[in-house]
Amino acid sequence: MSTMAPAPAAHIKPSNDPLQLIDVDHVQFYVGNAKQAAFFYANCFGFTIDQVSDLSTGSRDAAHYLLTQGNIRLVLSTGLSAEHPAAMECALYGDGVKDVAFTVFDAEKAYDRAIKNGAMSAYEPRTYKDEHGTVTMAGIRTYGRACHSFVSRTGAYDLTNIKQGGIFKPRFKKVTGLSVNDFNAKHPCGLKYVDHLVGNVELGKMNYWVKWYEDVLEFKLFKHFDDKDISTEYSALMSKVMASGNHLIKMPINEPAEGKKKSQIEEYLDWHHHTPGVQHLALRTDDELHSIAALRARGVDFLTLPDAYYDLVWGRVNKMLKEHGHEAVREDHDAVKKLGILVDADEDGYLLQLFTKPLQDRPTLFFEIICRRGSQSFGKGNFKALFEALELEQERRGNL
Repeated sequence: MSTMAPAPAAHIKPSNDPLQLIDVDHVQFYVGNAKQAAFFYANCFGFTIDQVSDLSTGSRDAAHYLLTQGNIRLVLSTGLSAEHPAAMECALYGDGVKDVAFTVFDAEKAYDRAIKNGAMSAYEPRTYKDEHGTVTMAGIRTYGRACHSFVSRTGAYDLTNIKQGGIFKPRFKKVTGLSVNDFNAKHPCGLKYVDHLVGNVELGKMNYWVKWYEDVLEFKLFKHFDDKDISTEYSALMSKVMASGNHLIKMPINEPAEGKKKSQIEEYLDWHHHTPGVQHLALRTDDELHSIAALRARGVDFLTLPDAYYDLVWGRVNKMLKEHGHEAVREDHDAVKKLGILVDADEDGYLLQLFTKPLQDRPTLFFEIICRRGSQSFGKGNFKALFEALELEQERRGNL
C-alpha cells in the first residue's frame, strides 16, 4: 500500500501550458502585527522565523516575515500606515489569509491566460530584481478577500534555492540569533507542506466558484460532499474539492446548507465581515502522533472529541481497509485516543487528522494537521463527529 502521496516537486518539466502549477509558492497572511504573529507561529507551531523585509531592508510600506517549515512558506504582512491594504483588511476581517500563491514557469503568461479565461486582476505583473536574480509576480482575485498570485523565479531566487533556505525575494534578509529558531531546529514539529486550503463562500455560491476554478485556473472536480455527508441534527454544509491538473494543488470550497442552527460556515462569514475567505490550511506530516504531541506540548488548542468516538472508529476504519486489501491502522490505538486524533479510511488507505481551534480571537482561520497513509480523501467518515465538536465550541462562543 502506498503510504504517502508524492510531495510537491521542485523539478517539474515545463509544458506549453502557462497554467502548469509547480508548487504552493507561499501563503500570505495579512496580520495586525507581523513581528508578534511570527513569534506566535514559531512558538506554537514550530515555524522558523527565517527572513524579514521591513524598514531596515528598504520596505517602506509594509513589514513581511517569512516563516518556513519543511516546504511550507508563510509570509506574514503588516501595513505600516493606516492606508495600506493590509491595515484596512485587518480592521474588517482580522488576521487571515490574503494570498495563496502558486509557483509557475512564467508569471506573466499564467496571468494573461487566467485573465483571458475570465479572471479579474488583483494586480498586474511586476518584477523584483537585483544582481542575484528576479521574482515576477502577478495576481488575480478569487472569492471574497482572497487572491492567487502567480510567481516565477530566476537565479538565486528560483524555487530550488528557496527550498534550501535561499533569500525569498529582493529586500528580504535572513533573521539570525533567535533562540526560538534554535529550539525549533532541535525540537521539530514535523510539518512538511500544504496539503490543501479550504475556502468558505456564501450560500448558493459554491457552484459559481467551482466553475470559476474550472474556467479560470483549469482545475477539475476532485471530490464532492453534500449535506447528507456533512451534517448533524443542527447544521450542515456542502463542499466540492477542486484540484489542479496534476492534483498537486487542492482547493475545497464550502458553502452552508439549511439546518436548524448556524453552521461553522455561517459563523465564519458572520465574523469575517460577511465576506468569503480561506477557512483553514491543512498541513501535512509524515507522523501524526509526533506532530500532534509536539504541538500540544507547545500549547496548541485542538478540538476535543468524546471518548465514544473511539468506541466506534476502529471497527469502521479497519473494516474498510480490509475490504480493499489494505493493512490495518499501524499507529498505536491508545496513543491516537490519548492525543484526540481522528482516523478515517477509504478505498485507497487511511488518514489521520486533527483540527485546531481558531488561531485568533475571531472564530475564523484555523489549521488542520493531516497524515495520509494512502487515502486521498478528506475524512468523510469523521464529518459528523467533527461537526458535533465544532458545534460545542460554537455554543460556548454563543454563535450556534
